[in-house]
Amino acid sequence: MPSIPHAQLATTQISVINESTVLTDAEVTPVVAALQQQVTNDFRPIWGVDAELKLIPQGAQPPAGTWWLAILDDSDQAGALGYHDLTPDGLPIGKVFAASDLKAGMSWSVTASHELLEMLADPNINLTVFVQNADTAGTLYAYEVCDACEDDSLGYPINNVQVSDFVYPAWFKSFRAQASTQFDRMNKIQTPLQLLPGGYIGMFDVTAGTGWQQQTAERVPTNVRHRGHVGSRRERRAVTRDQWVVSLAQRKINSNAQLYRQNLQSLERRKTAA
Repeated sequence: MPSIPHAQLATTQISVINESTVLTDAEVTPVVAALQQQVTNDFRPIWGVDAELKLIPQGAQPPAGTWWLAILDDSDQAGALGYHDLTPDGLPIGKVFAASDLKAGMSWSVTASHELLEMLADPNINLTVFVQNADTAGTLYAYEVCDACEDDSLGYPINNVQVSDFVYPAWFKSFRAQASTQFDRMNKIQTPLQLLPGGYIGMFDVTAGTGWQQQTAERVPTNVRHRGHVGSRRERRAVTRDQWVVSLAQRKINSNAQLYRQNLQSLERRKTAA
């Protein structure tokens, strides 16, 4: 597949905001560098989207007009810190729940890669592909570029940082031939719309009236991400746009984050005392 010349692309500015209690800025820094390499070297030539990432240390203010990739503890913290569906400037936001990943034995760097690439490919969380299977019936598939091959084991390392595999545009095109087409970065997918083990995709049956559902590679979902964290892209896709909420100002987020950490410390002291 021919690559798109860099000079023809606009570059999105993304602030990587570390508000996690389980990761230091020093631990996040090499991951941001690996994500930058993935976007520039692997994702941009295929998807025609470029971005410049900048780490925002804990307590610092992100530049106005940037998209956000927020590293949080868990989905409860998304509410505690005021991270909702859009930045204060009304721009896209991606969320990485690092503590949830660590508790589940999953890689937070793969999740960060996953959320970043999907935000770049579909920032408004509204793109779909329609597969019509009858005159009055068909299915919408969410335009998510990492879900089908999202399992940690399917990713690849960049400077010892594991990042997510991602599908190519051909994955959404049913006419593509297997022999002559690459469907994902790691070349593990063999056919359009194929789901690898641990993978899934959002589906909307336009005639069933059941809303967004998850199709998985297995009969029973094996990954906690299939349930969708509060504040995740999966949850946001199922929520009407008029119910999306703009995030708080960063100084208020920092204040809430401090209170959140104090509450965690208080709970730990109580548990120790008991």
